[in-house]
Amino acid sequence: MRNFKMILEYDGAAYCGWQRQLNGCSIQQVVEEALERIIGESVTVIASGRTDAGVHAMNQAASFRSHTGLSANKIFLGVNSVLPDDIVVKDLQEAPPDFNALKDAKGKVYLYRIRNQRLRPALGRQYVWHVRYPLNLDRMRQAASRLIGEHDFSCFCATGCDIKDRVRLLTVLSIDTPENGLMEITLESSGFLRHMVRNIVGTLVDVGRGKIAPERIPEILASRDRKQAGTAAPACGLFLKEVLY
Repeated sequence: MRNFKMILEYDGAAYCGWQRQLNGCSIQQVVEEALERIIGESVTVIASGRTDAGVHAMNQAASFRSHTGLSANKIFLGVNSVLPDDIVVKDLQEAPPDFNALKDAKGKVYLYRIRNQRLRPALGRQYVWHVRYPLNLDRMRQAASRLIGEHDFSCFCATGCDIKDRVRLLTVLSIDTPENGLMEITLESSGFLRHMVRNIVGTLVDVGRGKIAPERIPEILASRDRKQAGTAAPACGLFLKEVLY
């Protein structure tokens, strides 16, 4: 039995998320079916973590085991030849026998893109959240600085989440403006709760609009109440940028 590691890039707009589900087509399903066509064997692909419906990935890490005799390069070329245009394997290498993309991940980096301008964009609109209201960048950065560190992030966790330990260490939360009207928010942590990134971004936007004061962030964190935080940002602007090992 051989072990393989892959790095994938995908546009999540057409999928119900990474994980196989009964109510729609998932990225995991498409990748597993493509691999089966190439290696002639049914495999289970384990990702570094699930991405939700509509979320994209620049560098999603995944692993799978197989009895195939094909070289990693032949699998790499073959699977890319049968995958749809919105999914690509950027790298595929044989990995140590004990490597597991989920269990061995030390952290993740997410990127969220906002297009902050009055008129809606025509180009690239499917990869940004269009916010037409002016945003105060200084206020957003003040709020972001209060979120960095180890906190109980229950107030930013999806309603109905069954994870009991919601303490996470957020090591990076930066807001950059690489071009006029474009805002990029980068978050890094050893682990994220479900919808945590989108709920943080939505709260920062509410701060930027003046609906939430930056000084209220510690109070919102202490409340552990999802209703105290801002609205969730849409999935279209979210990218899994990097998995740390």
